[in-house]
Amino acid sequence: MKNVIVLGAGMVGRAIARDLQQTCKVTSVDLDEGNLSFLSEFGINTVSADLSDPKKVKDIIRDTDLVVGAVPGFMGYKTVETVISAGKNIVDISFFPEDYNDLNQLAVDNGVTAIVDFGVAPGLSNMWFGNQFAKGGVSFLECMVGGLPAERKYPFQYKAPFSPVDVLEEYTRTARVKEHGRIVTREALSGSEFVDFEGIGTLEAFYTDGLRSILNTLDVPDMRELTLRYPGHIDLIKALRHTGFFSEDEIEVKGVKLKPRDFSAKLLFKDWKLGTSEPEFTVMRLKSIRKIKGEQVEFTQTLLDRYDETSGVSSMSRTTGYTCTAGAGLILNGIFTEKGCFPPELIGMKDDCFTYVLDHLEERNIILS
Repeated sequence: MKNVIVLGAGMVGRAIARDLQQTCKVTSVDLDEGNLSFLSEFGINTVSADLSDPKKVKDIIRDTDLVVGAVPGFMGYKTVETVISAGKNIVDISFFPEDYNDLNQLAVDNGVTAIVDFGVAPGLSNMWFGNQFAKGGVSFLECMVGGLPAERKYPFQYKAPFSPVDVLEEYTRTARVKEHGRIVTREALSGSEFVDFEGIGTLEAFYTDGLRSILNTLDVPDMRELTLRYPGHIDLIKALRHTGFFSEDEIEVKGVKLKPRDFSAKLLFKDWKLGTSEPEFTVMRLKSIRKIKGEQVEFTQTLLDRYDETSGVSSMSRTTGYTCTAGAGLILNGIFTEKGCFPPELIGMKDDCFTYVLDHLEERNIILS
């Protein structure tokens, strides 16, 4: 039985550890004793440690066969770099803002396979894009994706299924899209449009910076990613952003210096915190336009996944975490063995890898229809 270390025991990290436990000996590492205590109830080995300490991380992963990175984005790059330097293979879902390609040569030199951004979006979406691209003739790619509570509660109609810092980053970072072969920028939260989904109703889509690596890896003239929320949510967020609540520039209040974003996150996420057994869903629509025998043909696939009452695992944890465990399977089973640092679309170009991931997800009732 293979040994796997999961770094990070948040909602998604816990789902990953529980899923991998079916076929591997799993150790979960986090500083939060509450998260670790939850996993201990499932018989998963746990270690309490500060994952910002590279020496500690290298010591913990010394004898493992594979590392899974599930730390917040701001810690991701350094964590992946540490794991690669230790000569260990890794699948990562931290979605760090730095360029993955800067780690490629380090991975090659250390004989390591590193797969990054291997969640649902980015992740499964990128794999689908890569697989479409490999078939040829692609002129347009689009991903619409969102995770939402089943019950709409005003004013925000939203709950955060992942790191609060990463949510606010999504709302403030300039979105990069591709138009007519050129990478252009759009203001975060712009490009609003209403989209209907069967079984859900009408949602509002807006630009976010989720294309990441495919802007450079896939030669497609037009590409964009949009995030989905209940209508009305982004108007409130725009008002807060305009007022300065998401600024990272320090301000002084009664002699105390603080960053408005830190203050806002503290307040908002008391209201936004997703309960461990709260019904929610993840929806994603993927679209491509390909030229086939001189005709422009549109391909669309949709994923709709809901909170699993039996396991108590949220849809966002399922879709993100189980895509990640599929990536772990690609490495552990010797299906993907290339050395270097790889984004999902390059792996999705390989039909055997793409089919393996889809089959892995379908076994867990996560289906692209």
